[in-house]
Amino acid sequence: MKRIGNELKGMLYRTIFSLFVFIVLSVTVGYGQDVQLTGQTKQVVAVGETFTLIYTLNAQGSGFRGPNIQGFNVLSGPNTSQSSSVRFVNGSTTMSITYTFTYLLQASREGTFEIPAATVTANGKQITSNTLSIKVVKSTNSSAPQMHGSGNQNQGGSQPAAVAGNTNDVYIKAFASNSNPLQGEGIVITYKIFTKVPIAQINITKLSSFSGFWSQNLLKENDKLQQTTQIIDGEQYIVADIRKMALFPLKSGRLVIDPLELNCVAQVRRQSKTKTGDPFFDDFFSDSFFNSGISNVEKKLKSNPLIIMVKPLPEEGKPADFSGAVGSFTFQSEVDKTRLKTNEAVTLKCTVSGKGNIQLIDKMDVVFPPDFENYEPKVTSNVQTSASGISGNQVFEYLLIPRKPGKFTIKPIIFIYFDLDKNRYVSLSSPEFNLDVEKGSDEPGAVLTYSGANKEDIKYIGSDIRHIKDAKFSLAIAGSRFFMSLGFWLLLVVPLILFLVFLLLWRKLAARRSDTVLMKNIRATKIARNRLKKAEEFQKTGHQDNFYIAISQALWGYLSDKFSISIAELSVDSVHDALISKNVSEAIILQFIDTLNNTEFSRFAPGEKNVNMERIYNEALEIIAKMERELR
Repeated sequence: MKRIGNELKGMLYRTIFSLFVFIVLSVTVGYGQDVQLTGQTKQVVAVGETFTLIYTLNAQGSGFRGPNIQGFNVLSGPNTSQSSSVRFVNGSTTMSITYTFTYLLQASREGTFEIPAATVTANGKQITSNTLSIKVVKSTNSSAPQMHGSGNQNQGGSQPAAVAGNTNDVYIKAFASNSNPLQGEGIVITYKIFTKVPIAQINITKLSSFSGFWSQNLLKENDKLQQTTQIIDGEQYIVADIRKMALFPLKSGRLVIDPLELNCVAQVRRQSKTKTGDPFFDDFFSDSFFNSGISNVEKKLKSNPLIIMVKPLPEEGKPADFSGAVGSFTFQSEVDKTRLKTNEAVTLKCTVSGKGNIQLIDKMDVVFPPDFENYEPKVTSNVQTSASGISGNQVFEYLLIPRKPGKFTIKPIIFIYFDLDKNRYVSLSSPEFNLDVEKGSDEPGAVLTYSGANKEDIKYIGSDIRHIKDAKFSLAIAGSRFFMSLGFWLLLVVPLILFLVFLLLWRKLAARRSDTVLMKNIRATKIARNRLKKAEEFQKTGHQDNFYIAISQALWGYLSDKFSISIAELSVDSVHDALISKNVSEAIILQFIDTLNNTEFSRFAPGEKNVNMERIYNEALEIIAKMERELR
């Protein structure tokens, strides 16, 4: 308790003494001494180096006017600070006050540059500083900058501290979890920020482009940055993940990921310490209350580019109907019923679960009985993103309607993927489904309508009364016979001809339906428009990620179906070559490729989300319509 009481008394004495010193300084300082404004800085700097320019005034002044600085980037300044000193020599007291005006500069080009004089008003007079000459040389990996004086030295033993501005104080770096993946194998790209000084107002100005990849953001937009500490070259840094992306390469070869660029504000602390020769006064005037200051310096940061060497999937053991799925998956399928009646709907459900490029799986290769009417599948994605990658399941629901009674078989459905753990192709098969279809009741006047992907959307409409019509009857001439007449032969031959025509058309239609490539080509536009319609629904509900996924699937799926190219083999180059071979104009090709790139960029671009989604939706709708007209 006694020690605490002494400390409180000491604090009280210091406060009273500080008030006394300021009163005396405000009256006596500046008189009887030679007032000088002195400029000092480094004489030689390198291109890109950050350094300080300091002007020191040994009196109380006002109206500081800095020099016209040419040849350098002014990052901060002038920042004003003040220091005081009191000396006791042979019983006499000497008091002085020092004002410091600091600039933080960055050399931008080589050469020798002159810094003109600065001016300030002190004791009613205008004081002019000395001029400075700075030589800028080529950039080198030199050590931390040291302050070199020019002209007179600072008065009162005050030595201004350097302002932190080294290029390694804060920087960003990109890391790849795997720089040599297989085609379709997921990798994680992490952008980390390293800083030794406080930073704020982090603003990403340019996103990396992921040409040749399917990308998915793994960090939520409003998540708080998780910070850790790390020792690098003996220095302690605060490290945080500012962006993390899951990438799936769509082609093999050398792929380059461009740097990410951002701006931030670094809070740089400077401090000027005074020495009076007396420990009490040194401790008192070194207090942060008198001498500390913080400069906000804008930093433009740029990450390193990444080169990803993508290996092609092995050709050995590669099935002909491999669709490009890579990862670790399970496959299940089921039907909701095996006994039904004609015109009654049955649902075939296929589920792919696991980890990998699951969102690039757009449909199953299912062979349906010829007497079943089927529709495009309803696709439901349940995908989870985490720091380690993407996992979840993709569900495909096929609606089938039998038109004839009998016993039918849905052959086993084969799902093929490349297993990264086993390093080989794996085929998973569903069981064979046997359906027993009985003849249903034929309801007169009933019309079967379909309006969606669920069987609840099928219903019978339109059932009216057929009235008895009163009509005049015709009389035949007595003795005439219908047998062997013209009408007799027409009734005999025409049905036979019609039957033969029907048989030929039916066989032609069956052959056409068995041609998978042709059917995909015919249905390409319809499928693309259905996906765009789904994207429009996501746009209205504000589901941004689902919206961009639907747009990408519409564009890539259209090309895949139209040219019978698997999703895994699609790239910007293959798209360009395929469209050139179909005599599509170069302007339409460039617009289609721009739409693909804009879709990827807009997912993470700043700005109003609804405006971006509206623009991308209109671009996709327009380019598919133009493409269809070109290909006719």
